[in-house]
Amino acid sequence: MLPKRILNTPTRVGLIGTYIPRRCGIATFSADLLTAMKEEAPETEVWSLAMNDIAEGYDYPTEVQFEVGQKVLADYRNAVDFLETNEFDAVCMQHEFGIFGGRQGGNIVRLMQNLRMPVVATLHSVLEEPVPEQLEVIRQVSAGSDRVVVMSERAKRVLARVYGVSPSRIAVIPHGVPDMPFLDTSYHKDQFGLVGRKVILSFGLISRGKGYEYVIEALPEIVRAHPEAVFVIVGETHPAVKRSEGEAYMDSVKARAKELGVEDHLMLREEFMDTKTLTEMLSTADICVTPYINREQIVSGVLSYALGAGKAIVSTPYWYAEEMLADGRGRLVPFRDAGAIAGEIVDLLSHDVERQAMRKQAYTYARNMVWSDVGAQYLKLFREVRQERTVRPRTFQARPLSASQLEPAVPRLDHLYVLSDDTGIIQHARFAVPNRDFGYCTDDVARALIVALMAEGAVPNPAPLPLLVSRYLSFLQHAFNPESGRFRNFMGFDRHWQELIGSEDSHGRALWGLGYTVLACQAKGMVGAAAVLFEQALPAAFELTSIRSWAFSLIGIDAFLRRFPGASEAKRARRELADRLFRRLQNHAAPNWPWPEDTVTYANGVIPQALIAAGREIGRSDMVDAALKSLRWLVDVQTDAKSNFVPIGSNGWFKRGGVPARYDQQPTEAQHMLDALLEAYQVSGDTTWLDDARRCYEWFLGRNDLQLPLADPATGGCQDGLRADGLNHNQGAESTLAWLHASLRLTAALAATASETRTTAEDVRRSAHPASLDAERSVGAAQ
Repeated sequence: MLPKRILNTPTRVGLIGTYIPRRCGIATFSADLLTAMKEEAPETEVWSLAMNDIAEGYDYPTEVQFEVGQKVLADYRNAVDFLETNEFDAVCMQHEFGIFGGRQGGNIVRLMQNLRMPVVATLHSVLEEPVPEQLEVIRQVSAGSDRVVVMSERAKRVLARVYGVSPSRIAVIPHGVPDMPFLDTSYHKDQFGLVGRKVILSFGLISRGKGYEYVIEALPEIVRAHPEAVFVIVGETHPAVKRSEGEAYMDSVKARAKELGVEDHLMLREEFMDTKTLTEMLSTADICVTPYINREQIVSGVLSYALGAGKAIVSTPYWYAEEMLADGRGRLVPFRDAGAIAGEIVDLLSHDVERQAMRKQAYTYARNMVWSDVGAQYLKLFREVRQERTVRPRTFQARPLSASQLEPAVPRLDHLYVLSDDTGIIQHARFAVPNRDFGYCTDDVARALIVALMAEGAVPNPAPLPLLVSRYLSFLQHAFNPESGRFRNFMGFDRHWQELIGSEDSHGRALWGLGYTVLACQAKGMVGAAAVLFEQALPAAFELTSIRSWAFSLIGIDAFLRRFPGASEAKRARRELADRLFRRLQNHAAPNWPWPEDTVTYANGVIPQALIAAGREIGRSDMVDAALKSLRWLVDVQTDAKSNFVPIGSNGWFKRGGVPARYDQQPTEAQHMLDALLEAYQVSGDTTWLDDARRCYEWFLGRNDLQLPLADPATGGCQDGLRADGLNHNQGAESTLAWLHASLRLTAALAATASETRTTAEDVRRSAHPASLDAERSVGAAQ
């Protein structure tokens, strides 16, 4: 199999929100966060899914991989498909009401409800008195997120108190700022024509809520005390405001400055500066002002940047400013109070020592807000939520599954044919397309041989199957190395073996495939070839040390002996390997741990399956009883509160004294458990085992943690696994063969059970009314 990705380390992150060059504060935030995460973890891919507010979109940079029209519901559905198909490990959603379509931006909730990977939502607005629809949207966004990020402690308290979000699910990560040097304010003034001026600065996208008119009202008093003072406003009118009212607000600001006679002390830089130019402009400020008039503003990029640059700051007491400027890091003035603004600015410009001390205090405080640190905090949060998914999986609303959808049926073999070629079966696929880079392996060819033989008598139009059986058998012949008596396992697509001796598991699986061929194949020539190869490979089974290789071998030996029950060497091998496996179970098991190892890992069902089959044939009821006990325990630890099958995950397995890993769940586990359960049913007649086997089958169809089907009806293949964040969409040989094997095996078992039931019913009727039953058959034959 392909190397497993470490589940708690994201390798691909999707950032949903606006993105540059769109003129939007969240767009700039998203671009800075994306860059910070990529620089902090170069091995992690971070891509943007950008929200469009205009039909034509924007001329985005290459990191934007997908565009969503904010009012186009189909785009939200397609975004989910894009994230799932490209196997994103985590989603970071930037939330602001105005950037998503629907009532109060409710469209984003529909997207989030369909995501299976972990979601971290950053809230750029947290209102203390939301309207009912805003309250509901934030509640649903929070419910759909593994963690909610806010940028202040005040926002965390409001989110918990007003919206009912558990504090344990809220993370406080500050607004990021560039890593700016602590410069003298004169350093860049010549660059912007500000030499000799005392600069009062504000910047950002402009709208009426900025309160610039109150600074204009304060300018006459400021200029009287400091004639060199100038109020610099950097930024464009917000595009949405420009579309609705044009430049009316800034025109009113300019008109008021002229009316007050301070137009020469107002400088407008009506442009959207890049980060480098903006930070250089920011360095010229002797004082930064944020005279905003909305108390509930919970974050401000402008204020954050001013702190990061080490500026003296005068601000109104909106929530973010109250928290950020506490303990002397800035001066707060009442809302809409030009006189207070003038008084504080004049005082700071008149006292250089106090202003410099405030600057240093602000700069020191903001060092933990540098983007590199913020990016690292987000990455750490992604790791945490992914790890949490492995132990506390999120539950999703189940889609109704009809009884007909869950009823076992003969599967399609299309993907088996796609993966198979004139050499064998290609190990891996990229989605549903064979991936030739990984070539072939004996493990998968042995599995494919069994499936092809199972399917021969079960599927309509089986014409290609005998050809596949021949090719798979030919591969095993070539894989066998007579000098070592062992099978090689891995072959490149160039048909060169990559080893002299393969794994012990591959040897056991090859014996299983050959033994099943001897039992099930109708072509004598194939049976002969398989029998000869089986007998050549059998002696090496005595040298195997892995308990699963013993189990695979025992299942193959059982099949071989059902065709040739007098084969002495096979009988000896069965006794020897079964005894070894049983002793390992006896010596290692405990009352609460009836298992032959300290860790329950992979292909677990083969162990009790092999012991049941061997014990039944050699007359060892103690062996069968122990295997049934072990299997019942294995069923119990892999059944959730809803009675659904939950295979032990390969990301951590199940260690003695621990808890079973929840993910990654592998299709081969469901198949091996189903095989073992049917073996238990056959030996005991207890239909409980049959019910358990059905649950393993239903796992493929969507009765699982994520309510997602792994079996793909469009291709006949099977997804490669169930992760905490969704499906592994590749459809490789192991997974596809596990699905086909499970489906064919259960279908055959149920058909045999139904046949036995009908036969029993006929026998009862014959004993009661033999003449009438014969008459019925005569009528049926005549018809």
